[in-house]
Amino acid sequence: MKNLTCVVVGGGYAGIHAVQAIRKAVKEGNMPEKLRLVLIDKQPYHLRKVLLFKPAAAQTGEITVPLEQLFPEGVELIEASVTSIASAGKRLQYQDAKGLTHALDYDILVLTVGSIVREPEPEQGGIALTGLEAAARIRAVWEGNLRQASIEPQAEERKRLMTIAIAGAGISGIETAAELAAGVRLDAEGFGLDPKDVNILLYNAQDRLFPQGPAKASRKLESLLAASGVTTVHQRKVLQEQDGLLSLSSGEKTPVGLCIWTLGTRPNPGLRKMGLPLTPDGFVPVDGSYRVQGAQGLYSIGDCARIIDPETGREDGKTCKEATPQAARLAKVIAADLNGQPAPLHKSYMDFFCIGLGPQQGLVWTRQWGLDLIITGKLGGRIRKMTWDMASLLK
Repeated sequence: MKNLTCVVVGGGYAGIHAVQAIRKAVKEGNMPEKLRLVLIDKQPYHLRKVLLFKPAAAQTGEITVPLEQLFPEGVELIEASVTSIASAGKRLQYQDAKGLTHALDYDILVLTVGSIVREPEPEQGGIALTGLEAAARIRAVWEGNLRQASIEPQAEERKRLMTIAIAGAGISGIETAAELAAGVRLDAEGFGLDPKDVNILLYNAQDRLFPQGPAKASRKLESLLAASGVTTVHQRKVLQEQDGLLSLSSGEKTPVGLCIWTLGTRPNPGLRKMGLPLTPDGFVPVDGSYRVQGAQGLYSIGDCARIIDPETGREDGKTCKEATPQAARLAKVIAADLNGQPAPLHKSYMDFFCIGLGPQQGLVWTRQWGLDLIITGKLGGRIRKMTWDMASLLK
């Protein structure tokens, strides 16, 4: 077997697990021993994106892991953005941190550029929790509000300054609200304010939380949020935050000091510049073994790919829990393709969700043998933390 170059593009959850799985396949003798393994990412670190609410809710909360720490040897790390992929010639171009363009030939390319957080239009106001910079802005606005509230003589204005609206009640919105509920009340105490005056509103466009699970899990989730001090408002969309006034789809207007948008994700727009085939809504189409159609040696997993279970027709989810099994299976697919053997096919992940509900608290739901199993409290929190750590290759 000749020496090959394998490039993984993207250091998110799918990317780091792909690198780990490919290294394991090399060690097990299923791929060339001298496989050159390259990881390209625009940042020198892996961002634990699902934990963005932590630095927003507290001053401490490191959520990045240096790629050199994850892969101290055996992986060539390149800090750059891939700008184009010529699949016919198996060559990609990338732009490094200095703006210089380089070309790199590959034999195997794994595309895992993920997704980006969906943002509202600029005129809708508020702050979308899109990254570390946005989390810092949220933190700064909140501290400014408390500083102002601590000297504000008018009770109504003080109440407005201490009200936080979360627009969007998916898992990210739920976890953000719960983490804020724990952190910002301590902040209020620090400014000499009554923590009971903090008001956290979670706006849900649907009629219940967590529609992926059973109704009883939704009810449990909402009661746990209420116990932590979060008020869930159903069937209301936030339309705009302007000058401290929230406009809702019902026509109501509510005074708030801070509006945080958590609107889910959308396909990475950088994909449209790479010259690859895409679905109409911007995902990379792959076959049942993650091969990009019409591009030999090119594979894609994670949020950027549209992955369909060939047996059930079910589309795979786009959370970090799907990345691990996809990456493990991908390494076996690549090895099988290199050795001219039948490759394994994608299988959907089991019904399983973990939701963080503030420090050391969580809710876990899974369906086994037709039964709904729900775990809450500290055990749920420990399972949630374990899944976060496993997703980022932390022990």
